[in-house]
Amino acid sequence: MSASLRTIADLSNAGLLRGDAASLEEVAARYAVAITPEMVRLIDKSDPADPIALQFVPDARELDVRTEELTDPIGDMRHSPVPGVVHRYGDRVLLKVISSCPVYCRFCFRREMVGPGHDAPLTGEMLTRALDYIAGDKRIWEVILTGGDPFMLSARRAGELTAALSSIGHVKVIRWHTRVPVVDPARVTPEFVAALKSSCAVYVGIHANHAREFTDEARAAIARLADAGIALVSQSVLLKGVNDNIDALEALMRAFVENRIKPYYLHHGDLAPGTAHFRTTIAEGQALMRTLHARASGLALPTYVIDLPGGVSKAPIGPLFHRAAQGRDEVLGADGEWREVI
Repeated sequence: MSASLRTIADLSNAGLLRGDAASLEEVAARYAVAITPEMVRLIDKSDPADPIALQFVPDARELDVRTEELTDPIGDMRHSPVPGVVHRYGDRVLLKVISSCPVYCRFCFRREMVGPGHDAPLTGEMLTRALDYIAGDKRIWEVILTGGDPFMLSARRAGELTAALSSIGHVKVIRWHTRVPVVDPARVTPEFVAALKSSCAVYVGIHANHAREFTDEARAAIARLADAGIALVSQSVLLKGVNDNIDALEALMRAFVENRIKPYYLHHGDLAPGTAHFRTTIAEGQALMRTLHARASGLALPTYVIDLPGGVSKAPIGPLFHRAAQGRDEVLGADGEWREVI
């Protein structure tokens, strides 16, 4: 982490500056910047449309904030009964244990809440209040650790959290959401993996958006988790210029499966400030999912979802494969033809 790029000067010295330095300084003053050495090595400096650079290198277009964009696009604050907890659905909560990340994605829906100067790690009395809230609501079946990136915790702290949550009788599932195995794989040590083991079912949701992110080191880190018996699922965002073509999307989903990660969610871009240049249309996403369905194994098919603004819920928005036509049921085949079924 000591060699991560964190300032516009760092980016300039690394030959990664893209655009006017003054505008980029303005971007960096508003939204955190960090790119790990692993991701820096992946960037093709000769390609102005490099999909790794697009995800992590600040862009002056981030200063273009649209009227429809929201500082809290999925309603975390509206659904936070105590600091660090987001309780949007009855049977599960988010536990936001840390506000720092190894990298800061330029499309992040929590970009106004993460990075230097934001909330300190959830510790002491604040953590006790959060755990007491979870213990006090017997509907809570699953706790999803997020942030920030909870894999930024030390193995000791991760183990303490695992033990605390495991001691709550009605909590049956612990899920960690992270970018670390891909962007900073050395942090996934045997000691950290051991800290995740629990009497509860443990899942790790791994966020990646392009197949090139699966370096040899990332594959090894992911294998350490899988070999320990931890179930792995994916999180990706549909991003214009990164994975919004069928070849890139298919390669990403196949890379997940090949690394024992079940594709879980493909998120439509949220209305985070300054991210309009990343968002596709829903129709474009549906067309991609329809083609992916025709080309890839069912193991490689995520659910295409959107978070409704304000924290109402997630909603699946995948393409339809059934229609009623003149009193007949018709289903769309992988060849693109509609056929009547009984």
